[in-house]
Amino acid sequence: MAQELAHAGISWRLKLVIALALLLASTPVLMTYTMLMLSSFSKEIVTDPLLRDFEPTLENWVIFLTGQLTYAAAGLRYNVVELVASTAIVALGVALVATVSSMLAAYSLSRMDFKGRRVTLAGLILLHAFPGVAMIIGVYIIYIALGNLTGLQGSVAYTMLYVILARAALEVPMATWLFKGFFDKIPWEIEWSALVDGASRITVWRKILVPMIKPGIAAVLIFTFLAGWEEFVYLWVFLKPRGVDSLPTFIDEVVASAEYYQLTIVAAAGTFYLLPTIIFFIVTQRLLLEAYSGGLKG
Repeated sequence: MAQELAHAGISWRLKLVIALALLLASTPVLMTYTMLMLSSFSKEIVTDPLLRDFEPTLENWVIFLTGQLTYAAAGLRYNVVELVASTAIVALGVALVATVSSMLAAYSLSRMDFKGRRVTLAGLILLHAFPGVAMIIGVYIIYIALGNLTGLQGSVAYTMLYVILARAALEVPMATWLFKGFFDKIPWEIEWSALVDGASRITVWRKILVPMIKPGIAAVLIFTFLAGWEEFVYLWVFLKPRGVDSLPTFIDEVVASAEYYQLTIVAAAGTFYLLPTIIFFIVTQRLLLEAYSGGLKG
């Protein structure tokens, strides 16, 4: 009994040390985000850790949300609704394409024994290791070739669709591995009994297996949505030249051209851009941990 209590005391102390170490390591990041958010509600940029230069105001948010900030040499104005809409369209498209395609791929890799299966699994890990920036030249060449082939070169709709598909492709390897872990935990007998009763594989997948991996679906949707929401390079390379602005490209451009007195408005734009990420991770922490552990709910 004494040994168990001593072990419990050690475990409690170890958890406390780990928690304090993580808090200490994340302090610079937390301070950065805190300064950004406070600056968005202040008359000037907050740089004092004691917040002595913090002067509360909502003017920055009013200017940003109503599109009153002018930027660049021509004094351009912006439409915040269009910025949010273009960013959200890409993010939602990436989430849907990556989630559906990776669910189908994961089911095949989990349930079917076919030639090249192990090579495919190894290839997924390898593909996930490549950053999107490293493949931008190849992605651009394919974009030009497909545009010339279909006659849609320069079309905004074609460019938007291509960006969604190209960006979703980068998320498919990791999402496939996550889904495979969920499918692997489902007993084969459940699927086999449905197949014996005459159901097709696609019916079994859609009506029996998919409802059993809802935590994984929700987690992958969140991850892939945030990946699309936070994307910058593909939006800058493909959509920006077609006159389609988004929140990340707007923030980058306005930071480069804004005057010092406008930086608090830029801080409001940056805080607004971060809100989905912050909200998603606060609300779905338990769900994300369950997805990473490959958990299942009946």
